[in-house]
This record gives sequence, C-alpha cells and structure tokens, in this order.
Amino acid sequence: MATSATTSLLAAEPDPIALDWTATALVIIDMQRDFLEPGGFGETLGNDVSRLARAVAPCAAVLGAAREAGILVVHTREGHLPDLSDAPPAKVERGAPSKRIGDPGPMGRILIRGEPGHDIIPTLYPLDDEIVIDKPGKGAFYATELGDTLQKYGVENLLVCGVTTEVCVNTTVREANDRGYRCVVLADCCASYFPEFHEMGLRMIKAQGGIFGWVSDSAAVLKAMAAETSDQPTMGASR
Repeated sequence: MATSATTSLLAAEPDPIALDWTATALVIIDMQRDFLEPGGFGETLGNDVSRLARAVAPCAAVLGAAREAGILVVHTREGHLPDLSDAPPAKVERGAPSKRIGDPGPMGRILIRGEPGHDIIPTLYPLDDEIVIDKPGKGAFYATELGDTLQKYGVENLLVCGVTTEVCVNTTVREANDRGYRCVVLADCCASYFPEFHEMGLRMIKAQGGIFGWVSDSAAVLKAMAAETSDQPTMGASR
C-alpha cells in the first residue's frame, strides 16, 4: 500500500492500516482516579482496581510519543455535575455499590466533576494545551463537544486507549464508527476489571473485517511514529 509523506502503515488486525498522522488524534478514555485507585467508583462496585494498572505504562509511552510528534491529544473524564442534574436516576440507582455516585468518599464525592477522584491519574495528566472532554455517559460523543472538536482539527482517525475496554472504550468506538471515524484501539493501552471482557471487547471491534475498527498495540504505534518522525521533525506542527 502506498503511503504519503505524512502517512505510516500501522500493523493492526484484521489488516494493517495506513494513517495520516496530521489527521489523527490520540483519545485516552477515563484514566481517572475514581476508576484506577482504591476508594473510587470502580472499587465501590466490588472491582479489583489493580487490574487496570496494566494499561498505564503503555498509555504513557504512546502519550509521550504523540506529544513529541505534535499529534492532537484528547483526554476524557466520566462524571457528573455536583447537583447530579446530568445523572439519570436509572444510572445512579443501578446495582448495589458500597457508595453511589455523589456519595462522599476518600477522594471526594464519587464521580463528581471537580473532585479529586474525578481527575486523571498523575502519570497521564493532561498538559495545559491538551483537550479534556467531560462526559456524563459511557460514550465520549454523547452530550459533549468532542465531535465539533475533532471536526475543527480535521481529524479522521482515532487512536483509542483507556478504560474499561468493554464499556467506555467500546461505546466510544461504536459512536465514532457511526460518525465516520477510523478507530484503532490499542490493546495493551486498554484494560478491564474482567480480563475475559477485555479480550472479548477487542474481538468485537475487529470482527467481520473490522466492523467497528482495528486493534493494534503500543509497540506498533511507537514503531510507526518513529518511522514517520525520522523523516519529519514534527508531524502536527500545523496544529
């Protein structure tokens, strides 16, 4: 497959994909303290939050490379307004967590915007010029400005990382697919409280010739970025 001066061929499943880096954004989904650290919403649901830690180092590596290359970076955070006006009762009342959304916890009120637990973990903390999308639902496009933001920057391709694979990552990829974006999910940059859900979530994305997108990993992305940056100092200088 021929590639242009700003395009690299990325190893992926079900097939390699050519990415124009100037039209690509890195989207890191919900790497928040409330999901990854003890005392947050993930743990209130009875989950072993340490299972999400496996995705942190690969995410950090890709994030560092994207920053150096000038690729657009978008972080998302799931959470709600302090008065819970954007939290449907069906969501708040669902299940039997030890603490519900809005209850006080060791990192502030659970899953509430502005509280310490709602924020992104220090290892992946956004730079001042990076985009942060606060979302009230599982998908990053629902009731947010993400679509307008990507359109503004001329983005066509999304490198998707984050948690959890089968919930917010899958939901966002499906939303993006319906909007015409080409999504590449980086397997080792995603994680789930349930390893079997992680594996099945990835299989769903790449099934049937890539019905929702492609699946790759951090090593492949870093290799493709390195090949491109060896020819061009900054891929996204126009941003």
